[in-house]
Amino acid sequence: MIIYRAQVLDTPESPFTGGALRSSDDAGLAVQDGTIVDRGDFRTIADRHPEAEVVDVRDGVLLPGFVDTHVHYPQVRAIGGLGMPLLDWLDQCALPEECKLEDPEYARTIAGEFLAGLTAAGTTTALVFGSHFADAVDALFAEADRVGVRVTAGLVTSDHNLPEPLLSTPERTYDEGRKLAERWHGHRRLRYAVTPRFSYSTTPAMLASGAALMQDVPGLWFTSHINENPAEIAAVIEQFPGSPNYLDTYHRHGLIHERSVLAHNAHPTDPELALLASAGAAVAHCPTSNSALASGSFPLRRHLDHGVQVALGSDVGAGSGFSLFKEGLQAYFMQQLLMSDGVPLTAAHLLYLATRAGATALGLDDVGDLSTGNQFDAILVRPNSGQPLDVCLRHAASAENALAKIFSLATPADVARVWIGGDEVAA
Repeated sequence: MIIYRAQVLDTPESPFTGGALRSSDDAGLAVQDGTIVDRGDFRTIADRHPEAEVVDVRDGVLLPGFVDTHVHYPQVRAIGGLGMPLLDWLDQCALPEECKLEDPEYARTIAGEFLAGLTAAGTTTALVFGSHFADAVDALFAEADRVGVRVTAGLVTSDHNLPEPLLSTPERTYDEGRKLAERWHGHRRLRYAVTPRFSYSTTPAMLASGAALMQDVPGLWFTSHINENPAEIAAVIEQFPGSPNYLDTYHRHGLIHERSVLAHNAHPTDPELALLASAGAAVAHCPTSNSALASGSFPLRRHLDHGVQVALGSDVGAGSGFSLFKEGLQAYFMQQLLMSDGVPLTAAHLLYLATRAGATALGLDDVGDLSTGNQFDAILVRPNSGQPLDVCLRHAASAENALAKIFSLATPADVARVWIGGDEVAA
């Protein structure tokens, strides 16, 4: 057993529904076999477990590991393609890079870069958009398994409106997806997600193929994009003349339920929000991507009013990096700019969106906060001495103020240590 002595900040209850930041200047977290078995004031915990090793990390701030609910594995090298709307950015930046993962050796290299980027940013759990190539998805799972990150991912499926190397058939994607799911779904910290790229690049037959895989392999997840860009939405509605809105293109195939997470949703209709809420589906809010591609300002208040679950996604590579500190800060900025239509976010809201909200969206009850019974998924924020964040933290007026300074100033360079299930990962 190890007792971590730390300044701890987490949000076990949603600040959107009355929860508050939980803080302790001198907490003791007793960890046994990767699970937090006791928590309280350090002296109390130490007295209860006198045989335990003590690891003192009070030189930083201990937070729960981050949960990224939308990030693209093949797009690490596509980060920074500014100045284009979604469909142009796909054609010029993302899709040419994604074609390169047809080469298994290239895919393995990218998988290593991708997992290194996640963990360096403090992300311990992620819903990952995989690759169009089965061997590349296999490489992603293998690397995630080696590193120990909690990853839900799958084969990306498309059968039109993309470059030919990225196209497949419903039959082939079912067969490839089933083999991947049977190998990786439920293996250690890994799960499989049916992943059509978006309705714009899939026919009804391809969506039906994904639904068939979900029916045949119990417990799979579903993820895709929705309502990101007005031109994309118009194209989807034209392609699916029987659907009244974008969400229906997925829903009519049985793909919208409590294990569904849809990215962006910057331009939803009220019927779509009502359906998402009733189905128990979640939305991944990707603030830097929405801003970089000028996709739109996320209507957080409307999602909350309808009862839709919302969490954060980095959306690498349209997003500007892996850090959920940056995504939280950008979410704050955008809600401020929406003025009367925005939600005034506090630092506690940002931490919740980056941790507990993502865990809830992904159906993970034992990660997302540092409560007794949960896995010890944690990050230590410890800036270098004399840097602005270090100076600000030493003079923070309160725990909430310290957390605000962390979201304002922290970068992956300030993430000094990362643990997943009690195992320390190189940050």
